[in-house]
Amino acid sequence: MSGRRIWLLNAYRSRSHGAWADWLTGAYPDVAWERFELPGRHFRWRIRGNPLSWLDTLPAQPPDRIIATSMVDLATLKGLNPALAAVPVDYYFHENQFAYPVSEQQVRSVEPQMVQIYGALAADRLLFNSAFNRDSFLDGVAELLGRLPDALPDGVVERLRPRSRVLPIPVEKFEPVAQRDRGLIVWNHRWEYDKAPEVFAEALDGLAKAGVDFRLALLGQRPERAPAALRAIRHEHGGRIVADGCLDDTDYRDVVRRAGIVVSTARHEFQGLAMLEAASAGVRPLVPDALCYREQYAELYRYRPGDAGALARRLAAWLGGSLPPRADVTPWTGAALRREWDEIIMS
Repeated sequence: MSGRRIWLLNAYRSRSHGAWADWLTGAYPDVAWERFELPGRHFRWRIRGNPLSWLDTLPAQPPDRIIATSMVDLATLKGLNPALAAVPVDYYFHENQFAYPVSEQQVRSVEPQMVQIYGALAADRLLFNSAFNRDSFLDGVAELLGRLPDALPDGVVERLRPRSRVLPIPVEKFEPVAQRDRGLIVWNHRWEYDKAPEVFAEALDGLAKAGVDFRLALLGQRPERAPAALRAIRHEHGGRIVADGCLDDTDYRDVVRRAGIVVSTARHEFQGLAMLEAASAGVRPLVPDALCYREQYAELYRYRPGDAGALARRLAAWLGGSLPPRADVTPWTGAALRREWDEIIMS
């Protein structure tokens, strides 16, 4: 594998996409990596404009293989760079545009979905970080093509399905602590609409009204102006908050590892790395009964999606009694997944 040249094309370097790219290049130091990344902002420009952004950047000498995220407009990229026509490509889906919720402020358009359809058809292998991601993409392709008026080829999904493979991002295990604060509830997600923090806030209000004792660690990225749900939690439960901010890695790990419960209220989640990391340290996950969570966590860790009352009742039961057993997330760790990644990188 030494000297093998692979281009890593990351068209939207967000925190999670960047961490994956850093892990991948660090895990295979014998590969001659050439990384091309664009900042994780201006989503609609990034997903459509990356071939233009890289037009005078990509080397003339093609690599042995390309690994591109599904934000890359792969079909256009290959069309603008004929030397790449025969280069094998792995198209990695951190998420897909068919299962991503659109906020009221966003423009609804099929263009991001079409970019991913064309990219998938232009790739040799489609890699997904969960079965939910794969299935919702293929179902979304079938549904969209079924709505288009005419002049469509047969069997597009049937062409894509054999190329599709589930290959999660390996989770770096968090070591457990000797003493856990079983009453500490962690929120470790972005404070944005797709994570539904208002459901979390409502559940906390229900806990407080029931007289349940708990503490809070409010972690994760947030905009400069705190969203309404975060402001409400601070106002109603300020005395219970022991951490509030987007912490550096060391402090973040220290807070998460000593918590009792980690909560998700997400409306979309394709792998849920933050939840898996926390669960690896023995923090008990409480997640919606939907999305990628169904393939990761047993039923006792899941509640009805979007139901703040159901979430509050489960939290109250755990906080007032005994915590459930630790969730086993071994299948998502590096030790379990390294052989599968080796096969991709070495092929």
